[in-house]
Amino acid sequence: MRRSASPEPACSYVVSDFTLVLQLVLIGSAAVVVLLSMPMTAPRPWADEYRDDSGVPSGEYHFLLLASAAGAATLVAARDLVTLVVALETLSLPSFAMVGLRRDARAGEAALKYFLMSVASTAVLLFGVSLLYGATGAVHLDRVAEALADPDPRLATVAATGAALVLAGFAFKVATVPFHFWVPDTYRGAPVPVAAYLSVVSKTAGFAGLLLLAGIGLRPYAHVWGPVLAVLAALTMTVGNVVAARVATGSGDAVRLLAWSSIAQSGYVLVPFGTAAGDGAGLAERLPASVAYLAVYAVMNLGAFAVVTAVARDRPAGVVGDYRGLLRERPALALAMAFFLLCLAGLPPGLMGLFAKVTVFQAVVAGGTGWLAVVMAVNVVIGLSYSLVWTAQLVAPGEDRAASAAAVGGAGGVGGGTSATVGTLRVPAPFAVAIGLAFGLGAALSVAPQIVLRVLTLPGLVG
Repeated sequence: MRRSASPEPACSYVVSDFTLVLQLVLIGSAAVVVLLSMPMTAPRPWADEYRDDSGVPSGEYHFLLLASAAGAATLVAARDLVTLVVALETLSLPSFAMVGLRRDARAGEAALKYFLMSVASTAVLLFGVSLLYGATGAVHLDRVAEALADPDPRLATVAATGAALVLAGFAFKVATVPFHFWVPDTYRGAPVPVAAYLSVVSKTAGFAGLLLLAGIGLRPYAHVWGPVLAVLAALTMTVGNVVAARVATGSGDAVRLLAWSSIAQSGYVLVPFGTAAGDGAGLAERLPASVAYLAVYAVMNLGAFAVVTAVARDRPAGVVGDYRGLLRERPALALAMAFFLLCLAGLPPGLMGLFAKVTVFQAVVAGGTGWLAVVMAVNVVIGLSYSLVWTAQLVAPGEDRAASAAAVGGAGGVGGGTSATVGTLRVPAPFAVAIGLAFGLGAALSVAPQIVLRVLTLPGLVG
């Protein structure tokens, strides 16, 4: 292992500025997930008052979380196809078990769907890697790029097919349309902290792998995969935002809404990839916008999931209507949730979301992909609709809560039949710390966005 601003040939693990930026995001996000998981996994007599009965075994859960986070941290430093695949599977395999650790049918169904879809994507990915290796005779990304720049004409079709399959395998990991179908059901069936982990840590690591693969190994094919990823970015933004807007009603599921929003956010991250053209000479200037967006996305999405985790403990119906009147019951919690939702929408005072979207928009304009900029602008407006609907629930009068609690029929879970009544919402100390950290960092980034935007100028960030 070495520390270098630009990787040397035949190096499998590189500690560069790109690596350090994303490893900081990944490790910090995993730490927040640990805080959100403490009431679910802590042994008695710690915080008996706040402990739940989900049946998640503490030792197994934290081992799986640590193993998966280690895979994520390794993935962002990988510079050869074998290390990428091994790190990706080290990230993914523990995630299946984490989703299914909760002892109920919904968790088992979610874990099975996630497992089957992931196995299929891994098979596609491995087939693509084998074709690339066969066509280039190399596994290191820089060597693959050299071979693809001047390929053997007899193997050009094999190399192009391998590149397409490898990109498709990573597209599943980052939940781009049409590889997104596993996300809503998996997030809804998993424990909410695990859903937060998948939406931030797993997705960020997947995008890091896609960025390394496209920005280094497949750079000579940028004129091919650039337009394809531009179309996928447009589809992902549009499908995610439109379905999220449909879910955003009082009876809509909160975690499912965040799942569709997460899909839409994947589209925004993909936008700079869609500006690739020619031999990819401009990627070093535009792809770092995706890294900056990922860092901001981690903060605002983890904050939103932290609030949802706190509310879901005492209001297990898990619908958007559970947040009605939250401002009067728990002002600090409601203000934090409103801030995170406005960040996702890109509205003041959540300016960090706005700055991130402007950064991505600038990359599109610089790349000359005007139609994609228009699609992104339309989707930002659609995203405003469901964020504002949820925010409005926070400030709406809460007199209908008892009726809505009766309507859900005393849904089982943590907190019992009185969990949806006014005044019963409790926020465990670990949740308060997680929400406070996310809120504090979000406020800092809204005031001083250069903390994250500086990654756009770090030398050797990509490549």
